[in-house]
Amino acid sequence: MSDRAGIALWAGVECTVNRVGDQYFNQLERTGHHGRITDLDLLAELGVTAVRYPVLWERTAPDGPRSADFSWADERLHRLRELGIDVIVGLVHHGSGPPWTSLMEDSFASGLAEFAGAVAERYPWVSDFTPVNEPLTTARFSALYGHWYPHRRDSASLMRALLVETRATVAAMRAIRRVRPDARLVQTEDFGAIASTPRLAYQAEFENHRRWLSLDLLYGRVDAAHPLRQHLRDCGVSDEELARLAAEPCPPDVIGVNYYLTSDRFLDHRVERYPSWTHGGNGRDAYADVEAVRAREEGIFGHHEVLRDVWRRYATPIAITEVHLGCTPEEQIRWLVEAWEGARAARAEGADVRAVTLWSAFGAYDWDSLVTQARGHYEPGVFDARGPAPRPTALAAVAKELASTGRTEHPLAGAPGWWRRDERLLYGAPRSTEAALAAG
Repeated sequence: MSDRAGIALWAGVECTVNRVGDQYFNQLERTGHHGRITDLDLLAELGVTAVRYPVLWERTAPDGPRSADFSWADERLHRLRELGIDVIVGLVHHGSGPPWTSLMEDSFASGLAEFAGAVAERYPWVSDFTPVNEPLTTARFSALYGHWYPHRRDSASLMRALLVETRATVAAMRAIRRVRPDARLVQTEDFGAIASTPRLAYQAEFENHRRWLSLDLLYGRVDAAHPLRQHLRDCGVSDEELARLAAEPCPPDVIGVNYYLTSDRFLDHRVERYPSWTHGGNGRDAYADVEAVRAREEGIFGHHEVLRDVWRRYATPIAITEVHLGCTPEEQIRWLVEAWEGARAARAEGADVRAVTLWSAFGAYDWDSLVTQARGHYEPGVFDARGPAPRPTALAAVAKELASTGRTEHPLAGAPGWWRRDERLLYGAPRSTEAALAAG
């Protein structure tokens, strides 16, 4: 169901299966959703029209499609079909594939394509797919920061992982479209922007170019004129590899914008103002990399601005595909309403914004450690899944209002969230420069 402005309410089940060393962290099992098919009826009661739902490679076919176990997915996708809810099937969600491959291996692309074809054949009524969720974010966490497998920490590994993910997405969609020619690619990414002190404007400019790279590769836009072409060469990506992607682009049919309070970053060369865990550098300057909401005088850029930037760059239908805040119920309501109003505002300006997605509908575990440890830190979503059965949170009533009327009269919705109040500032950062944002 969509409101009069055309904004639909979608939902998503946090389904990350990421690898740290030889251990896999499985959100579906930790939240209990794996064992509760009745969760899908709860989503239907909210009025959602589509669900981002996992049929994950690592879980379903770790040894290849011939020995795949689709029983869990069969039950749930058929139930969603009975409920009249469209499905956006995700195949890899922050993962690196089964144990025999990784983001650094060509086998990741060929293996995912084989699995994608099998999924399309099994569920021919499904039209929307996300083969690889947030490829740039996953590549950064796995190959630049070393948090997840294969635990690399260099720019060359980052670019290799991103290239492999891009080739895997293209190959997966090619395999899917052999079964269903009209299948749509719903490509998600975190599009947080970077601001900085004037001294680090060059670094912010580089990172603001990089934030578009996963989409630019799919669109075939990384040509001789692309601002990161030389950087890719320096990282070992050949001209031939880029030329092949440019010759056979696979542009998304819908761009999924994932945006969190931590997405926007602020870079400050005055490292003494910040705790040591924020310190880093680029070989030329040392600097602190912190959440813009905590240091940037102007605060976050916000959903409206991010959506406007994505629309201007790609002119492709957009959905906000993850809205989640690990905070109090009051602040969760304000964050959802701010996202919804941002979507409405961007749509009113001409952007083709289709939906806003309740993410982590049944909560999520241990994202405070970027899912590198099993510490039991739980964040509720629209439902709190810690009891015998999921319990609707305060967010559920607001979500139902948005789905049915496009607006909410909840008394808490009108107050500014903590990210819009002075208390958000933890660091005495100087006024930031906006010059670097011209890179967008």
